[in-house]
Amino acid sequence: MKLLILSNGHGEDAIAVRIIEQLQRHSRTIQIAALPLVGEGYAYAQLNIPTIGKVQKMPSGGFIYMDGRQLLQDVKGGLLQLTLAQYKAIRKWGQSGGKILAVGDVVPLLFAWLSGTEYAFVGTARSEYYIRDEDGWLPQTSKLERWLGSVYSPLDRWLMARPRCKAVFPRDSLTTTILQQCSIPAFDLGNPMMDGIVKSRKSEGRGQEDILTLTILLLPGSRSPEAERNWQMILTAITEVISSFYVTNFSSRLPIKTNLRFIGAIAPALNLDPFIEHLKEYGWYSQSSESFKIPIADPDALIFTQNNTQLILSQNADSYSDSLQIANLAIAMAGTATEQFVGLGKPVITIPSKGPQFTYAFAEAQSRLLGCSVILVQTPQQVAGAVQSLLQDPDRWQQIKENGPRRMGSFGAGDRIARCLIERLHI
Repeated sequence: MKLLILSNGHGEDAIAVRIIEQLQRHSRTIQIAALPLVGEGYAYAQLNIPTIGKVQKMPSGGFIYMDGRQLLQDVKGGLLQLTLAQYKAIRKWGQSGGKILAVGDVVPLLFAWLSGTEYAFVGTARSEYYIRDEDGWLPQTSKLERWLGSVYSPLDRWLMARPRCKAVFPRDSLTTTILQQCSIPAFDLGNPMMDGIVKSRKSEGRGQEDILTLTILLLPGSRSPEAERNWQMILTAITEVISSFYVTNFSSRLPIKTNLRFIGAIAPALNLDPFIEHLKEYGWYSQSSESFKIPIADPDALIFTQNNTQLILSQNADSYSDSLQIANLAIAMAGTATEQFVGLGKPVITIPSKGPQFTYAFAEAQSRLLGCSVILVQTPQQVAGAVQSLLQDPDRWQQIKENGPRRMGSFGAGDRIARCLIERLHI
């Protein structure tokens, strides 16, 4: 049986790959192909998954819904021709008897329905937590959203309720419950975004070091040139953090008392040179890695110091999970990485930028999605105060520890979704 994966973004591609890996593990007879509707499908190429139809990188990077000017640039760049070519490829796939798994938002879901064949949907973009939590509607939820009854639009729900839609996999339990009330075949199987994080953690011999060190993860995002601009804002923030850290006496109840350390996790696809130059501009000095013991498994990691503070710069995808595990909190201006860190039960401080991704609107929506785990500040200078406030509030840490897994789900979702797909799509 043939299965086509439709996805519309880098993060969605990565989630799809998690499911594909488990499908291949359970069945060697499934012929899997992909059609990334946004970008060129780098994640699929890494897994040797063939792509069908036309793929093309657009100027907006997939963020046309955030800015009308981005949409205009994409139209000039050939968006309409690309969409028509992709539609034809999807229709041809459906006519050949293949099934479809749509990953992302309403765009791949609509294409899946237009294919004329059976399909399933992994909803990564929407969550009921944007408009409500377990206690009810959020104060900022509009009357229209309350009247509609769900974060998913009537069109979304109509597409998910079609007889040819055999399974829907929402990103959290709350969203699953609401969709099930709309007679949609929704399954609460977890969020594949969390898969693969824990298994690479090598914690032996680090216990005492972790207790005595406050490790802050720095996540500037994955798209250039926004990530480089975000990095400068983050460096401004940690300058203030360092200054405040050594003049503040923290509560004796806190387990973390002595050292301060930063880990900058830079996306592998980005050029590292601008990040290094900005570090030097902010007074950080390069050090030989042989002189320091670092807590992540990255032989190519770069070490910088300022006074007695260490900053580790890493682009190693394999050590990324270690960075998430080791860090106590994060300063983040990112999407998927922020959600993964929160899913581990840890706090994130975010600063809105000029975009195109991490705008104030995006950051505010993310804070609703992730609840108390995210502290949204307005400027880099406010980060230090947010860090101090967190460190002096053990009860808040416990609340965040419980909130993260509830919002992001348990590990192993890719395997559970793959098993359900095989059964529901008969592949």
